[in-house]
Amino acid sequence: MRAMPKRTLAIAAFLVACLSLPALGVAQSGGDRQRVSRAIECHTPNVTDGDSLRCNDQRIRLLGIDAPEMPGSCRPGRRCVQGDPYAARDYLISLTRTTVRCTPEGRDRYGRTLARCTANGIDLSCAMIRSGHAVRRYADIRCR
Repeated sequence: MRAMPKRTLAIAAFLVACLSLPALGVAQSGGDRQRVSRAIECHTPNVTDGDSLRCNDQRIRLLGIDAPEMPGSCRPGRRCVQGDPYAARDYLISLTRTTVRCTPEGRDRYGRTLARCTANGIDLSCAMIRSGHAVRRYADIRCR
């Protein structure tokens, strides 16, 4: 039997590894986002602002929305949402005084988990949009 060239073996090993990643639940690169498969659950998370929270020491950004930035957080040249950042944060706090369940859908360029989160059956991204405390941005989400 003839031995395979090293390059052919390397390519074959690479392809096998790549095809095995989804089965193993390993994150895969997808532009600025990576796929993450494990659900996250916590009780009364720490709300950072109107679109971010910390759940079990994991930083989570609510998928598909943008809320007003806290003072000093809107970098020059960035298009920041208008509105009251304290009211947005406080409204998200009021929604999350219970168990929050998040389904990760990737990571943003800051390493935060992008996720659809619910509390008491309420989709937090959609609730923030409906209340006027956030706008749709960065992902196409559907709200009922």
